[in-house]
Amino acid sequence: MKQIKIKPSTCALIAGAFAIAGALSGPRVATAAEVVSYQLDVKPILDSRCVSCHSPGGEGYQASGLDLSTYKGLMAGTKHGPIIVPGEPLVSNLNVLVEGRAQVQMPHNQRPLLAAQTGILREWVKQGAKDN
Repeated sequence: MKQIKIKPSTCALIAGAFAIAGALSGPRVATAAEVVSYQLDVKPILDSRCVSCHSPGGEGYQASGLDLSTYKGLMAGTKHGPIIVPGEPLVSNLNVLVEGRAQVQMPHNQRPLLAAQTGILREWVKQGAKDN
């Protein structure tokens, strides 16, 4: 059997092509065996994209009463009612708003959340929206 020699630059091109192919396949969503954590996965998204408006003193808090700075505040919802229905991401208002399925999209007047971020929020709600 004849041994084929590949130049290091060719190896780098092949590795790069596989990396690009993996990135183009879209965001990876948690499998059934993976648990989405409120503390590790959800809270960082809310802290970076939502809490500046939706915490006491913020414009979103003043308008809706929604405090996203704590799990308790998130689960309390707005002055109009809950925004999370554990196990039901299709009807949870949090998911509807951040996924752009309503007339108003959150974050308001900002770049929408990334698909990976909305996927994490969706999977967390689907898994029961636990304080974990």
